[in-house]
Amino acid sequence: MANAKEIQSRIKSIEDTMKITSAMYMISSSKMKRAKKVLAETEPYFYGMQASIGRILRHMPEIDHIYFNNETEKKKPEEKRIGILVITADKGLAGAYNHNVIKMAEEEMQKPGKYKLYVLGMAGRQYFAKRDVDMDDSIRYTVQHPTMHRARSIAERVLVPYLQGDLDEVRIIYTEMESAVAVETKMSKLLPLKKTSFRTSQQPVDVHREEIAMVPSASAVLDAIIPNYVTGMIYGCLVESYASEHNSRMLAMEASTDNAKEMLRSLGIAYNRARQAAITQEITEVIGGAKAQKRK
Repeated sequence: MANAKEIQSRIKSIEDTMKITSAMYMISSSKMKRAKKVLAETEPYFYGMQASIGRILRHMPEIDHIYFNNETEKKKPEEKRIGILVITADKGLAGAYNHNVIKMAEEEMQKPGKYKLYVLGMAGRQYFAKRDVDMDDSIRYTVQHPTMHRARSIAERVLVPYLQGDLDEVRIIYTEMESAVAVETKMSKLLPLKKTSFRTSQQPVDVHREEIAMVPSASAVLDAIIPNYVTGMIYGCLVESYASEHNSRMLAMEASTDNAKEMLRSLGIAYNRARQAAITQEITEVIGGAKAQKRK
């Protein structure tokens, strides 16, 4: 058994660590709430853009546009060139958050196709840099404090190769908060878009529909709207991942703090036993010395 001094030193170390985990819990809680508030404030704008795209497709359902390119569906799976935007964290201490994102990306790359990764977050970049994967090194954005400007820059990085024909599909892997105690890693297709995803409920034939004018053309309007829509999707995924990261860190820090409290309780018992044993030893020595003096 360790002596009382060693146990005291360990108790002090655990108390210092518990202060850090408690502070990290409070910081992550504040950042998560702020991120969810920002997302809620910006959602109406992007829902409005989605509705606008739906209106255009409702009036011109047969429109042919590169953002709704169906030719890629005809390609063989092994011939498809797929870009995957992977959102990880800049640091750890968030439970299985980074592991789950990286695992899904690796599982996806095992499927037929030619893949190129666009990795956000230091944790993901460091991991994939050590692997033999095709990764765009020009994307070095932090995932902390996501902004529309950063989302627009990231969207441009994937839109340009898609429009140039270097990519057939663009997907995004991110993490979404399901509840206050659960997050889920998800993958969504950014490009090409599906017309069916913009369709609302069918209107009766005899109901009057609004008349809209698209200047200079419907394709030009889509050219202007869809990049902003993709930017909004990326921004939403960045904020969701940011909130999920801090939610995961909150849960990890809460578990660490609870474990520290349990360790302190056990060490407190061990310290009392060690102190009692030392006192008993001292009393025994005093009694032994007194008896020795008495015999003399």
